[in-house]
Amino acid sequence: MKKTDKKLDRQITETLTEVCDMLLDQYQGFEWLTHTVKFSAFPTSLKVVCIFENDAQLTGLVLHKEDVYIQNLIIHKLQQQGIKLQTKQVVFDSETRCEAQHNGNWAKRLK
Repeated sequence: MKKTDKKLDRQITETLTEVCDMLLDQYQGFEWLTHTVKFSAFPTSLKVVCIFENDAQLTGLVLHKEDVYIQNLIIHKLQQQGIKLQTKQVVFDSETRCEAQHNGNWAKRLK
């Protein structure tokens, strides 16, 4: 990883940590978030994954359009850092889905 990529990744991580702390306070069932990126195709390769405990929580989130709020929050916070992100680059997942489909192996699931 190039020095500039490391700096950018650190900036993304710090911003998403701030968002994560906000979401932990606001949403029951929200567990954590992470990102994946290939810097050779940045920013279109950047993907932010928000993980909830179970699918029922995700369904409720979508029904109340809270997913849109979370997507916009992430996009706005990253945009403040000069990083452009599209709504489709922020996705939602659950611990129960990972457990059922990848035996709880998030590294494998996120590839």
